[in-house]
Amino acid sequence: METILDVRNLKKHFPIRKGLWRRKRGDVRAVDGVDFQCGAGETLGLAGESGCGKTTLGRCVLKTIPPTDGDIFFGAERVNLSPLDRREMRPYRHRMQMVFQDPNSSLNPRMTVSDIVGEPLRVNGLARGTELEDRVADLLADVGLNAADMRRYPHAFSGGQRQRIGIARALSLRPELIIADEPVSALDVSVQSQILNLLASLKDRMGLSYIFITHDLSVLQHISDRVAIMYLGRIVETGPAEQVYHHPLHPYTEALISAVPVADPAVQKKRTRIALSGDVPDPASPPKGCHFHPRCRHATDLCREEEPELKTYPGGVKAACHYSDTLSLEGI
Repeated sequence: METILDVRNLKKHFPIRKGLWRRKRGDVRAVDGVDFQCGAGETLGLAGESGCGKTTLGRCVLKTIPPTDGDIFFGAERVNLSPLDRREMRPYRHRMQMVFQDPNSSLNPRMTVSDIVGEPLRVNGLARGTELEDRVADLLADVGLNAADMRRYPHAFSGGQRQRIGIARALSLRPELIIADEPVSALDVSVQSQILNLLASLKDRMGLSYIFITHDLSVLQHISDRVAIMYLGRIVETGPAEQVYHHPLHPYTEALISAVPVADPAVQKKRTRIALSGDVPDPASPPKGCHFHPRCRHATDLCREEEPELKTYPGGVKAACHYSDTLSLEGI
């Protein structure tokens, strides 16, 4: 599979400034040395607890916030986006788009649907007048809305319909990569499945690639080809979705999966819920060694002293744990 996005050692540190002179006292390491790849036509699911750096990572990839360090290679031509300024990034903006978490706050309430969806086309000089209206009508049809909705405002729509408008806006420039930042978390459960099915259908029809950010592993399993699990600014496990979901190699992934409810009561009764002790450490002063060791039931002195590398295991899975070999044999 051709790689459309290759991220190497990406970091985003936010400075902590205190005192009268606002001197720098440290950094919040929101993203702390992340490596991953996304193939053309692939959905990469990015999961983890709130505050682990998922959204920051997505915004760094799009360069809406500048990364502190690292390389972002994009497209078949492998252009490194990291050193590009705003003017140099402009030719690549239309090839990468974002679907936001909350459709209520991501749509301008003073603009009609026609203005919202058509704005990227106008700004980039791709359509005007009647042609613009026709393009907007086609985009609305692609996401299951009617052309008659063009003159209405966002408040006249339900949450699911607003999210469809956001998706139509993201599709307007025919991007190659869409970063979806928890696009169904603010929606009712019945509507979530409709939006997920829509995204899957659009992917097949338009050859899109997705980075799908979520904290819900059941959603992740449904839509992702591969998954990456983040903890405290780092990826601790990545691999094919089914492989990671059924045979996790990292204790953190194991704990997350154990919390996912199963519809069958008989199966749910037999499952063991793994409760993590303590809280997520402060990203401004992460623990030495493995960042997960203060909450890990398998932690040893080695975990407290040495940072584990992201090693490759059979099945294409990578895990950052000193004892993944032993723990996988025990059936983690």
